[in-house]
Formats: sequence, C-alpha cells, structure tokens
Amino acid sequence: MDPQQSNLRPGSPEAVTSGAHDFPRHPILLIEDDPGDAALVKELLSDSFDEFPITWAKSIAEAKEMVTAATMCCLVDLGLPDAQGLDAVRAAVELAPQAAVIVLTGMVDWAKGTEAVANGAHNYLIKGAVDEVHLAWSIRFAIERKRAEKANERRHEAEFRRAETVRLERGLLPNLLVKDRALGLVTRYRPGGDRPIIGGDFLDAIELDDGTVRLILGDVSGHGPDQAAVGVGLRIAWRTLVLAGHPEESTLSTLDKILRAERPNDSMFATACELTIDPDRARGRFRVAGHPNPISLLPEPTALAVPESGPPLGVVDGSPDWDACPVRLGVPWALLLITDGLLEGRPGDREHSLGHSGLVELAAKLWPSCDSPGQFTDDLIQQAEANQGGTLPDDVTLLLMFSRG
Repeated sequence: MDPQQSNLRPGSPEAVTSGAHDFPRHPILLIEDDPGDAALVKELLSDSFDEFPITWAKSIAEAKEMVTAATMCCLVDLGLPDAQGLDAVRAAVELAPQAAVIVLTGMVDWAKGTEAVANGAHNYLIKGAVDEVHLAWSIRFAIERKRAEKANERRHEAEFRRAETVRLERGLLPNLLVKDRALGLVTRYRPGGDRPIIGGDFLDAIELDDGTVRLILGDVSGHGPDQAAVGVGLRIAWRTLVLAGHPEESTLSTLDKILRAERPNDSMFATACELTIDPDRARGRFRVAGHPNPISLLPEPTALAVPESGPPLGVVDGSPDWDACPVRLGVPWALLLITDGLLEGRPGDREHSLGHSGLVELAAKLWPSCDSPGQFTDDLIQQAEANQGGTLPDDVTLLLMFSRG
C-alpha cells in the first residue's frame, strides 16, 4: 500500500458488498497474538462480507495445527511469540505454500515491507491505516495473485516436461547413419493417447564400412518416462554394439542382458525386430524378439514368414537364441517395420483391432496408389487410426526402408 494513501477509501463498503457474491469465500488464517487486534480484523471482514470464513491462531506453532489444503490466505503479524519480523513471514510461507500471505502489522517500516514481499508476502498492511474495504480487496487480490503464480508454475513445469520429451525423443529417434543413396528411409513416430507423452518405442539404422546396413525397431513394455529412458538406453547400446563390430548373431542376447541391468522393475520387457541388409542389396535377414514380423511391400504387401519368433527381451532367463530368418530382395524392394501400437487398437476392443493380417490388407490397399513412401506411411497411420476409432493409446512407430532402383 502507498503510505501516502493508507487512509483513503477506494470505494464504499456498499459498493464492495454488492459484489460479495463473487468474492472467493476461501478460509482465511489470521496469525495474531493480540486478541484485540484479532477481534478488530474479524469485525472489519464481517462488516463487508457476511459469513467470511476466518480462523485465528495466536502463534506459528498454533497455526500449523489449523492450516489445511483449503487455506487460501494467511494474515500474519510480525511480532509473534515464536517468530519475529521476516522470520514470521518465512514461517507463514512455509507452513501454507499454497496460500497467499499478507503482513498485517503495526510496524510502519516500508523498507521492512519491501523485504517482506521479497520473502514471499503478497502485501504489507499497517494496522490502523487499513479499513474494511482495503483489507477485503487486499485479500482478494492476494488470492488471485497466488493463483496466477501457481498457474505460471504449472505452465513452466509443462514447458519443462515438453523440453524433456523432446530430448528423450531425440534419443529414441536418432539421426540414421545410412549414406547409400540407392536406399531410402522413412520413419514415423506418434506418441500414444491424446497427450504428447512418449513411451519406449525406439529405432536406429546404421550403414557399416563394408556396405552392410543394420536396422532395429523396438518397443519397451508400458508407457511413460521410465520406458522412454530404457528405450533410449537400449537404442544407444545397440548402436554402440553395431559400430564396435559386435557379432550380429549375439546382439539381441547382449541387449537382453543390458535390459535386465537397466530396467526399474523385473516386469518390464522389450520386443524388437532387427534387420540386416547385405552389401549386394539382394539379400538380408531379420531376427524377431516377440515383435511383429516385417512386411515386404513389393511386389505386393506380404508379412515375412518367421519359422519361430524368439521371446521378448527380458522374459526368458539364461541366454535365449534369436535365429536369423533369411529374406531375398527383388528389384526394387521395400520393407516395413512396425510396433504393435498400430495393430492392437484400444484395450478390450478386439472387434476394431487390425492385427497383423489386417494391417497387411490395409497396406495392400494403400501402397499401389501412394505418391511416395512418406505419403504411404502417413496414410497407413491415418487409416489404421480411423479403422480403430481415433488416436491409439499406444505409441505408433514405423520404419520403412526401400531401394530406389
């Protein structure tokens, strides 16, 4: 309050009372050791607002027993038995962090008022220089300012979470290291549900010095930051193994061990499909760890046969085998890897779930008329979601590799 205007009345009590129906009737906690001053505050508030809820505590210790989650404003004196000066302000802010704090004191010290605001108070009022209108509106404005502060905190937290999501997405979906211009790569990732919260889908592609191309598409069970963190770890581990020349036939076995060491609980597992394209681009092989089979799009969409799919990572103790399944590539060729988020639809709605065969049929309708591989992947996701009732609850990830010949 401006000290030169401390005795001015911004409006009549009647003007304020006429709008009392929209005043936030939230509990007020008065922390004041003087019974006479406490009675005066109650009278000031009751004159302007009927049934204005107020609770009186004589000390910070007593206030701790009275404050609740519904407390929206604390009026605090600076001369309490167990807290003096700015200590009283800091104690009130600490005991009711969700509430606005207003200093109501007989100490006419505007430097102290500035310090009080710097320590969390929303206003500094002088006893005897404030009337019922000033006090009521000060409470109202302080509550609204506190609400605005909380809204800003939530907004900043949301922005921070979005930034974290972007960082995790960069880890899950890296820059693919394929330089052969005779090959094309298209990737798509869509978080599950209506909120942009990522899960554990991950992918990578690397071209080795001898021309061999290695790809992986994986899916960590569950949805959320834990799954995303594990997915990033598996993706980076896979890239490291491949670049270090780790034997192709034991890469999934090593990932299995890494998953067991990194997962936050024993129930978490991951599925994966690993694909290798030979330097001649005429042959390849893939390994499936509980994951949907790759789909060959040429000459027409067909699911590649897997004699026996290996178990998901992190499920079978010991050293399970993931046998390679050979595949001969025509000229041209196109192979599509997917996660099961595109197949399963909504929980409990099997009628509208595409399944692997349904997705192959959908691909067969879209592939012949698509303008480009990128348009095909977009149309495939859009049509799959339309067939299954809208945005899917699980993450949807696609990796399409094709020859340009």
